[in-house]
Amino acid sequence: MSSNAWFKKGTTSLLRTALLASMVVCIFSSRGSTAGIDKQAVNEVQFEPGKDAFRPNEPLLVKAQVLLSRAHFSSGEIDGKPGPNFSKALFAFATDRGLKPTDTLDENVWRELSNEFTEPPLIEYTIEVADTRGPFAEKIPARMEDMKDLPSLSFVSPRELLAEKFHMSETLLSALNPGKKLESAGERITVINLHQAKLEKPVRLEVNKTDQTLKAFGRDDKLLAFYPVTAGSSEKPAPSGRLRVTGIKKNPTYRYNPKYAFKGVHSTKPFTIKAGPNNPVGAVWIGLSAEGYGLHGTPEPAKVSKSESHGCIRLTNWDAIELANSIVKGTPVDFVGGEQYKAARRGGGRGSPRGRR
Repeated sequence: MSSNAWFKKGTTSLLRTALLASMVVCIFSSRGSTAGIDKQAVNEVQFEPGKDAFRPNEPLLVKAQVLLSRAHFSSGEIDGKPGPNFSKALFAFATDRGLKPTDTLDENVWRELSNEFTEPPLIEYTIEVADTRGPFAEKIPARMEDMKDLPSLSFVSPRELLAEKFHMSETLLSALNPGKKLESAGERITVINLHQAKLEKPVRLEVNKTDQTLKAFGRDDKLLAFYPVTAGSSEKPAPSGRLRVTGIKKNPTYRYNPKYAFKGVHSTKPFTIKAGPNNPVGAVWIGLSAEGYGLHGTPEPAKVSKSESHGCIRLTNWDAIELANSIVKGTPVDFVGGEQYKAARRGGGRGSPRGRR
């Protein structure tokens, strides 16, 4: 089944999954989102047929997301929750491995993942001086115009830095470390054991604007990696056809041109936003052969594939960096499908300033 056919068939299922997830999250939040998650429970959990795995922060989901990430099938931010990005990664992995296509975790997918990757998903980590040194931003403004005066678009706290360093949500980081402030060098904490092999060099990338995904292919069209993305919007659609990578810039600045006419940006003069992980294009910019378009990171990993972009292709910072480290100038990037604007995906852009927590 093609990815487009799957999307049409699976949209209702994915929306139902997302709705169920949001309902359960609300229930979970009312009980306190800082409930602890036991490291041993995650490391030792096994799939039990018939058991409901789709519960927020349930050990099985944390482990499954980590194992998918090691296979280069990203579900975006590792958060231990169900949702469309997790479902898309499961479907892509099952299809690639010749299993029955499924967007839910089943016994066959679990067996394939757990047999392929045996290292524990969680490990202990000692917070380093570099993790707490900063400087950290007091807050990240909501408006682009207000970002231009900041000396850098750095993290707002050691907690945010550590969550990004280990590819997880801040909520999951806190749940794995209940009662810990996560801000002192020398403190022992529980984190994701990434243990990921280096990505092979892709010869072609494919952005599916319908599915909101990016695939990296090797020779003989072998699927090397799969990522959720945010690709365009009704205001600024992503491009179509074939483009090529024209350059790669890590820790980029962001220059706004008034001719872009982004919604909510009122400046009539160009301005530059300094570099940093909370820069609008995140930690890396991969330029494409169409003016103003690129693949890039994001300051808000939780919103990847659930919001809209200004026409570019947005990934989590760590997924964008992995991709940037494996491709070269001239790599073709094929755009297929069409943008989908569904209420379930619209999380918007940065809507409010974020401060130190």
